[in-house]
Amino acid sequence: MLEKEELKQYQRQIILPELGLTGQQKLKSAKILIVGAGGLGCPALQYLVAAGIGTIGIIDADVVELSNLHRQILYATNDVGKLKAETAKEKLAALNPNVQINAYPVRLTSLNAITLFSQYDLIIDGSDNFKTRYLTNDTCVALSKPLVFGSILKFEGQVSIFNYLKGPNYRDIFPDSPAAQEAPNCSEVGVIGILTGIIGLYMANEAIKICCEFGETLSGKLMTYNALNNKMNIFNFNSPVKLSTAQEKTIDLARPVEEIKNGEISLDDLKKWLDHQPDQVCLIDVRENFEFEDYHLGGLNIPLYELSERLGEVPMDKKIVIICQTGQRSKIAINLLRPFFKGELLHAKYGL
Repeated sequence: MLEKEELKQYQRQIILPELGLTGQQKLKSAKILIVGAGGLGCPALQYLVAAGIGTIGIIDADVVELSNLHRQILYATNDVGKLKAETAKEKLAALNPNVQINAYPVRLTSLNAITLFSQYDLIIDGSDNFKTRYLTNDTCVALSKPLVFGSILKFEGQVSIFNYLKGPNYRDIFPDSPAAQEAPNCSEVGVIGILTGIIGLYMANEAIKICCEFGETLSGKLMTYNALNNKMNIFNFNSPVKLSTAQEKTIDLARPVEEIKNGEISLDDLKKWLDHQPDQVCLIDVRENFEFEDYHLGGLNIPLYELSERLGEVPMDKKIVIICQTGQRSKIAINLLRPFFKGELLHAKYGL
């Protein structure tokens, strides 16, 4: 039951007909575990605690560093050197003493994942590396736990819901982890601090909708947001490919990955093709315009999230090669083009 003070504290959201007293009680009964108390974890934690989630768990073995503070605003300069999980717990307890907060200042491993995850209803992945993402996903699949996922890099963020109501999981979009050299992180290429708040709050919002069972979630959808140009897109990876004039593009991201892997060519081979067969190859660079301006091999620059609107620019009588930095965006682009282009579709990556 909600205490008198809780009724006052949550009054502005309780009066929402979609939530009400029943929804607030569901939030109080909910148990959410957040993997990572960093850029994404901090804003998600702050708003979930403020919303009245009954039990919150925080897994993070790292300590606060000065370079964290431009985006992890839960912490202050006098927290540098302290354990994130324990520091977050202390600050969040002051925000809402009615929430049970459990700190786990340990690194998530295959040895402790099942024990930790089994104590919670829903998992939020705010990690910053692929090893942890795949471990988190696979553990959620094994335990039938819904997973709220988010990621950020430079100016672009992604949000999705996995393993919810028998929906798809992370491996249905990204079956295999990229090689270490193909997966840059924020410490290598940077991130705009505000983006972590935007994406982290979307993750918290999805978690609340799941707990209260209202609204439309991002299960089976990948939402992307670009803070540089304010573009937002939603890719549906449950349904067949179709094009729409609406903001939402529906793309079959669940196509077997073998179809894509077999079509990868090396950067050296691509350069040879462009040197010796320029009239037979159409190179499409699906990075953002500012990335293309920094360096490129020529060809068309059609950012991934504009591709469905600019299909008319793609020649149907040439060999098509899609290129991006790590190969992830080019794989998505191939899945988008495949239903409309029956010729040879290949992809490459700069590998920077």
